[in-house]
Amino acid sequence: MSYYFAKTLSCGFDEAVQRTTGALKAAGFGIITEIDVKETLKKKIDVDFRPYRILGACNPRMAYEALNIEDKVGTMLPCNVIIQDAGNGKIEVAAIDPVASMQAIGNPKLLETAKRVRSMLESVVEGL
Repeated sequence: MSYYFAKTLSCGFDEAVQRTTGALKAAGFGIITEIDVKETLKKKIDVDFRPYRILGACNPRMAYEALNIEDKVGTMLPCNVIIQDAGNGKIEVAAIDPVASMQAIGNPKLLETAKRVRSMLESVVEGL
């Protein structure tokens, strides 16, 4: 089982970030963290890196459900979605498969919630 699913886009990096953010919001996800990896690595260790953004996406209803099932699941939230320059004018958008990460907990009720979140995230990525 793969731990993520992805799609390659033919657009600019900033456009991919905007499209991904908009699609996540339309699907009920808020962006609660955003990390510009390229900028952070340049600032912290003075290295050049390709454009790479990590979006911490959270659907409040699904998070609430998961936290009521398993109170320590917050250690695995939010669902990360990355946007990275894949070279040759291509941008890759990839999202964590919450089912893969929640299997480590071993709670069948939580797995059902994770399956619903996976379906939502898959729809977002496929629709880009």
